[in-house]
Amino acid sequence: MLLTHGARSVLRSAAVASNAGREVCGVRRWALEVQQRTNHNKAACALANKLARICYATLRDKEPFGETERLNKKMNRQAFAMPA
Repeated sequence: MLLTHGARSVLRSAAVASNAGREVCGVRRWALEVQQRTNHNKAACALANKLARICYATLRDKEPFGETERLNKKMNRQAFAMPA
């Protein structure tokens, strides 16, 4: 429930920033794009899901969330090897 409330807050602040002409990037831009394709509630649930996955990954990897580093790591990945 807290992730959903946080997602709604992110969507609202991203919409306000976008309407004010400020640059919106990263997860906020992704959330606004989802909201344009669907309705607000589905976008909030999708963003809450993404936030949960980000939380899990930061706890699992014991690394802070860095969007640019994460994207570079994802783009340079060669294969999805299962641990032995």
